[in-house]
Amino acid sequence: MNDNHALQAIGWPLDDHGRPAFAAWREMLADFPTAYPARVVEQHRTGYVVAVGPEEGIAVESPPHWQRAPSYRKGATPTEQRAGVGDWVLVEPAPEDAIVTKDQIVALLPRRTAIKRGAAGEHYKQQLIAANVDTVFVVCGLDSDFNPRRIERYLLLVSGSGAVPVVVLTKLDQADDVPGSLEALIDLAAQDVPVRAVNALDPDSVASLNPWLRPGTTAVLVGSSGAGKSTLTNTLVGSERMKTGAVRESDERGRHTTTHRALIPLESGACLIDTPGMRELKPTGEEDVAENFSDIDALGANCRFRDCRHASEPDCAIRAAIEDGKLDPRRFANYVKLQEEVAGAADKLAERQTQHAAATPNATAAPPSLARPTRKPAEKSPGKPSRQRPRIDDDYGED
Repeated sequence: MNDNHALQAIGWPLDDHGRPAFAAWREMLADFPTAYPARVVEQHRTGYVVAVGPEEGIAVESPPHWQRAPSYRKGATPTEQRAGVGDWVLVEPAPEDAIVTKDQIVALLPRRTAIKRGAAGEHYKQQLIAANVDTVFVVCGLDSDFNPRRIERYLLLVSGSGAVPVVVLTKLDQADDVPGSLEALIDLAAQDVPVRAVNALDPDSVASLNPWLRPGTTAVLVGSSGAGKSTLTNTLVGSERMKTGAVRESDERGRHTTTHRALIPLESGACLIDTPGMRELKPTGEEDVAENFSDIDALGANCRFRDCRHASEPDCAIRAAIEDGKLDPRRFANYVKLQEEVAGAADKLAERQTQHAAATPNATAAPPSLARPTRKPAEKSPGKPSRQRPRIDDDYGED
């Protein structure tokens, strides 16, 4: 089933010798000689859809331990250690005489990059947004949805992931003050974060994103509902692949049109991952706030005291920059807020890691083999189709 040309079309990296580009991937392929590599293109509550090329996906079975509730406790697997859209997995074909008819995932290949967030809820969990991506398009509308503080929050999650962030401002055709919006993001240019304003309905306008959509690369779209991600996806694909919806007139908020993450091959040879809007965008505790606010970090180095809290201390360079109009006080307030959130998440992450280490006596041991179940799972009665609407648990609103 291995076709390197087809795999390359969905982002499979090869070295100059035509082998998988990463030694760890080659070693795992050798450990599972009868398995084939595939990329996760859809993730649903009931399982996965994978692809071995730009054609239609294949429904596969999850490993047994992924079918149990995610947890950091002994014998369980946390959510972020399970495959997500963009991941590369090894899949074992179902034997011809097997009771289980679906091919089964037997290994998750190490990720090149990973975009994660803290999952919604009181308990600490991580949620994978997308894996093995080269570019993250942070999408924000130039309408009333425009929010520089939200963009800064997205960029915080992207930092340290290994992927390149690009801010995409949509609804250029509806914008009243494009220069003013770009001026509000002037600090991003100083940090080498590209900003592009586009009309998501116009292919010529969207073509400004082509430098980040080269053959063999993968980009993911992130942003709030109504920002225009699905419209942008349809224009890049060249067809009405994703459902779109109008923004509500009552509150100018977007409707949910994307209900699950999906990886879509483009004619350019790149792949695009569209995601649902994210309402709660919490840090994982692994982020470096200073990396995203290098301007503030540099100003702080000029304070009179090394431990300056930038409150009432004399000769505070940051307060002086705010008073002189060189630093937006809202940007500094967001910097302080994000620092506090990351510190709190880091404490919870350390607690989880300690808990996991205590529950796993031999934490350095290799993970158990993902063996195929030997008995046929019980069949469900047909019944009536469920009328329950898809649960959208990752929509993100104001910050």
